[in-house]
Amino acid sequence: MSQRLIRTLAVLLPALLLSGTAQARPVVLELFTSQGCSSCPPAEALLGELAGNADLLPLGFHVTYWNHLGWKDTASFEGGTERQAAYAERLGEGNFTPQLVIDGRRSVVGSRRVDVAAAVGQARAEMGSEVATTVSRRNGRISVRVGSGVGDARVILVGFDRSVRTPIARGENSGRTIQQTNVVRSLRTLGTWSGKPLEFSEAAPAGQDVAVIVQEPGGRIVGAARLTPEG
Repeated sequence: MSQRLIRTLAVLLPALLLSGTAQARPVVLELFTSQGCSSCPPAEALLGELAGNADLLPLGFHVTYWNHLGWKDTASFEGGTERQAAYAERLGEGNFTPQLVIDGRRSVVGSRRVDVAAAVGQARAEMGSEVATTVSRRNGRISVRVGSGVGDARVILVGFDRSVRTPIARGENSGRTIQQTNVVRSLRTLGTWSGKPLEFSEAAPAGQDVAVIVQEPGGRIVGAARLTPEG
């Protein structure tokens, strides 16, 4: 691929991703990142660009294994590190940052716009019998509904902050202020779906956005939905 074509695709990426036909569910993009990683801010910036697209569910998971290298990531948590490790085993890859996992089935370097666009296109093309998934809020509680289908999957509740701005005092990004989008704060399995409709009711996390992911044991995501604090 010529450098000119690469530059053109890089400029057009947001439009290419936004032009997809609306799907029954968004494509889930999981960025494994760290505030201490100098290669991560471009990937986090790209995640922010894509966050306004209803056809995508971008989530930022901040891992812990950079924390001993000069700066402790203020958003890091073990759940993010463990989730990436599970993907490494499934996909046959080592852990790295910035890693972007698309729909639980493939990964790319999160700052490579052309690769991200191609992977999202593949994920959309592979969507088949998706499981209807909705999340709503009423009287301070979250209601999650998963429809009928075939298969087995975990129903995962994700709590995240829509926007976080962090000044970095030490480490590879010392002196920079990083803008981060959809920063995951919590992960919890609500239950196991086995083809029959399910409904869960949970207390709404104060001030956080909420997403739901329905994920098969092999990693494939078959359902997803999100709710904002105002939703």
